Amino acid sequence: MAKITSAVDAGYRRLLRPALFRIGDGDPEAAHDRMIAILGRVDGRRIPIRRPSDPVRIAGIDFPNRIGLAAGLDKNGTAARAWAAFGFGHVELGTVTARPQPGNPQPRMFRLISSNAIINRMGFNNEGAAALAARLRQWGVSRGDATLGLPLGISIGKNKEVDLADATDNYLAALDAVEPFADYIAINISSPNTPGLRQLADRSFLVDLVTELVRRTVQLSPHNPVPVFVKLSPDHADAAVDEALEVCSAAGVSGIIATNTTLQRDHVSTADAALASQNGGLSGAPLTRRSREVVRHITAHTDLPVIGVGGVMTPDDASAMFDAGASLVQLYTGFIYRGPALIHQIGAATARKDAHAPE
Repeated sequence: MAKITSAVDAGYRRLLRPALFRIGDGDPEAAHDRMIAILGRVDGRRIPIRRPSDPVRIAGIDFPNRIGLAAGLDKNGTAARAWAAFGFGHVELGTVTARPQPGNPQPRMFRLISSNAIINRMGFNNEGAAALAARLRQWGVSRGDATLGLPLGISIGKNKEVDLADATDNYLAALDAVEPFADYIAINISSPNTPGLRQLADRSFLVDLVTELVRRTVQLSPHNPVPVFVKLSPDHADAAVDEALEVCSAAGVSGIIATNTTLQRDHVSTADAALASQNGGLSGAPLTRRSREVVRHITAHTDLPVIGVGGVMTPDDASAMFDAGASLVQLYTGFIYRGPALIHQIGAATARKDAHAPE
């Protein structure tokens, strides 16, 4: 298996990634859309799955391993049937909003290749929660049935034109549409690309938002409400994070996702200085240290399980996330730069570490 993984790694980095990066004259969004369209024609359920085996139960959900695909890569669930075949232990679709929206003007995605990073200001471009629900319904997906071969999270966000005072109703509409299909719901209040969205992490907004969303999950499924996770920003001070954790715990949130992209440009290579000035959220290697710090702080101040995401580019990065207290990790930019071999490399590294852990 190690030889196969090594060959996949070399093939991706030397052949497939350069080809993908040339699509659309080097336009990252064009390459992304092409990749998702191709994967949308793949039914991974017909492909024998070889994935790391590291089962864990989090928030009542049985994950076959601890490595997931982060929200943002497959917003509309177009390729939802394909991800299990890559070896992922879960996938998070979205972020979707109650109503469709085009997102921000293009260009809105940039590769900082020397830094192993991406800047995006997509702005929740998506077909809407109802369209995602219709696609999943067509494939016979329902919560807990593993139709897609892995647990399914769905990230929901706020439509751009909706005032913060009306945000709760907007999120509730998105929740109502996708709740029957999700193994967990992720509340995205941390994207930097929707004006004002991060203000929802303030206590004055967050109490009502998470309380009402958790309450609605109980109303929709009284005997088995879908778990709710809240995704936090890496740019908040520790005191703001602590306040959000207090609100989430009191409201009955099931877990935390840390972190989203950052507005900071620390650790960006000087070779990428021109692109670093682009507006938007930064992901990838420059975020590795900060996201891990946030995860370590969160796990020291709450018993809620944490999904660690942000700058997981290598097996060592994933191991450090687990050491910081994360129960699961998610990949996005690491998957773009390193390809599917990274999933199996993380799984192998974690297995070796567990095997040598003192009893």
